[in-house]
Amino acid sequence: MSVSQSHSFSQQPVLGWREVVTLPELNIPKIKAKIDTGARSSALHAYHLEYDSKQGEKWVYFWVHPYQRNTEITIEAEAKLLEMRNVRNSGGVAQLRPVIETVVKLGEREWLIELTLTNRDVMGFRMLLGRQAVRSLFLIDPGHSYLQSQPIETYSDEY
Repeated sequence: MSVSQSHSFSQQPVLGWREVVTLPELNIPKIKAKIDTGARSSALHAYHLEYDSKQGEKWVYFWVHPYQRNTEITIEAEAKLLEMRNVRNSGGVAQLRPVIETVVKLGEREWLIELTLTNRDVMGFRMLLGRQAVRSLFLIDPGHSYLQSQPIETYSDEY
C-alpha cells in the first residue's frame, strides 16, 4: 500500500518514545509510559494481585507503584478481569497474565485499551503502551520525548 492509499498521516498527533499518561478508572493521575511499538500488548506494573467475583463477574484487585524507584506511593486499584492471557515478556518467556480494559488519557485524548498486569519492578518504566493501544491514533517519533505530555518533575507532590 502506498502512502497515498493509507490514511492521512498529517491529522494524527505525534507521540514521543515516552509520555506521561493518566489512567482515570484506576485512580492513577500520572504514570510515565514507554511507547513500545515492538510490544503488541500494553502492560502495567501491578503486584499483590487478588481475584474475586463481583455481581457474577471476575475482578482483579492489585496495587501499583506508579513511579520507578519509589515504593512510598502506592495506589490500590480494581478492574473487571477480561481474561488470562499468555504473553511473552521482554526475555521471550511466556507468562500467564491477567488482562483488563481501562481508559487511558493523554493530553485531551481518551481511549479504551487492554492492559496486562505484571510486576515491572526491575524494568525502566512502570507502564508500556504497546502498538495495539496506539495504532491508527498516533504517529511515533522515537527521537523525542513528551510531545503530548509534560515530564513528571517531582514525586513529592503528585498525589
